[in-house]
Amino acid sequence: MFDLITIGRCGVDVYPLQTGVGLAQVESFGKFLGGSPTNVAVAAARHGLSSAVVTAVGADPFGDYVRSAIAGFGVDNRYVATFAEAPTPVTFCEIFPPDHFPIYFYRGEHPPDLRVTPESLDLDAIRAAKVFWFSATGLSMEPSRAAHAAALAARGDAGWTVFDLDYRPTLWKGPAEEAVRQVLPLADVAVGNLDEVEVAVGTRDPEAAARALLDAGVKVAIVKMGPKGVFARSRTETALAEPVEVEVVNGIGAGDAFGGAICLGLLRGWPLERTIRFANAAGAFVAARLACADAMPTTDEVTQLMEGRA
Repeated sequence: MFDLITIGRCGVDVYPLQTGVGLAQVESFGKFLGGSPTNVAVAAARHGLSSAVVTAVGADPFGDYVRSAIAGFGVDNRYVATFAEAPTPVTFCEIFPPDHFPIYFYRGEHPPDLRVTPESLDLDAIRAAKVFWFSATGLSMEPSRAAHAAALAARGDAGWTVFDLDYRPTLWKGPAEEAVRQVLPLADVAVGNLDEVEVAVGTRDPEAAARALLDAGVKVAIVKMGPKGVFARSRTETALAEPVEVEVVNGIGAGDAFGGAICLGLLRGWPLERTIRFANAAGAFVAARLACADAMPTTDEVTQLMEGRA
């Protein structure tokens, strides 16, 4: 039994080693493991949780890299499929601290991670996992959408099911609202930034969005407000986490570190306020570094940052 199984995007992140300049002027790059659900699994593993990711790569050297990198970070890669018909996705970004990080996805018409089928899933493992994490991008195309539906049907009321609202407009060929809203009642926790909660429930107001997410059926609503911190609400708790002050280098991986920390809080049974404060600090830790997966903090490192000892 895994503490956490995630499903969704994976690939190679190619980040410039020069900041403050556009890609046209960049002279050298670094290669890193990428894909939000994959990085959430890595983040959780750094906290000592047993994690696995359901995803797929191409039959190419980048696919070999992704598979070995996942295992190298302590995440089980047995559910990483290979599809020879499509290359492993590559993502570039530009780094303009503190808050401008344009992303350029090279995923082709039908990337491997969206080719995962219902028949390929280990539904027993998904049902048994203490936390199951999925993202909106996985709903953007078939057969991935059907695979997500099968996984969510298998979950039922088992453990915690977390919906990362993770809306990337360029990865959708049509509106996302209907697909997102259909699955909200099947999740226990919904996590998203202001843009993403607007897609899910039609409002950017954090308190109104949290109420609407609870009304849609989730048990815990977590709204990331950028420089204003994080607002969260459950049936019995309301919490606000102030932002953690760091010198931002690259904000792209912060949400994935946040996600892994949320999983830890859920499994430890922490109060909502403690969970989002810890997750907020985990995100800040990664935002102060260039990489995503490579920069995911341990529990001790997050604690030290919260105590001002980092």
